[in-house]
Amino acid sequence: TVVDKKGIQRYQQGIRDRAATRIEGGDIIRVEAHPIPEHPRPWRVEDRAILVGDAAGYVTKCSGEGIYFAAKSGRMCAETIVKNSQQGSRMIDEADLMEHLREWDGKYGPTYLVLDLLQKIFYTSDAARESFVELCEEEYVQKV
Repeated sequence: TVVDKKGIQRYQQGIRDRAATRIEGGDIIRVEAHPIPEHPRPWRVEDRAILVGDAAGYVTKCSGEGIYFAAKSGRMCAETIVKNSQQGSRMIDEADLMEHLREWDGKYGPTYLVLDLLQKIFYTSDAARESFVELCEEEYVQKV
């Protein structure tokens, strides 16, 4: 959700102004943006390509936070690739990458189910959302 649209537009204009001399005479080919998915994608592996982090949808719905899961999924995937490629002496395939997904889903799948449930319960109104924010301030909840 864009909170400060005017601020973002000023920031974008500032970037354009600083880059103006470097891009003078160039043409804009296409302008596009995509929302970050807030749930794991239905497919994340195709042949020898895999999605991790934000691209895979590893963003927590309640907070929009994703850097931890991005770094963790990238590291876990890399470790699986190193192991299954036998330190680079064997080319990995889709089955090797699926091993990473099974490990990831087993370890973090329940987390996403709980976060999805919390959003359905607490994001129904402003009062419920405020209750959820207060709940999240509790030390016990943060440790969990």
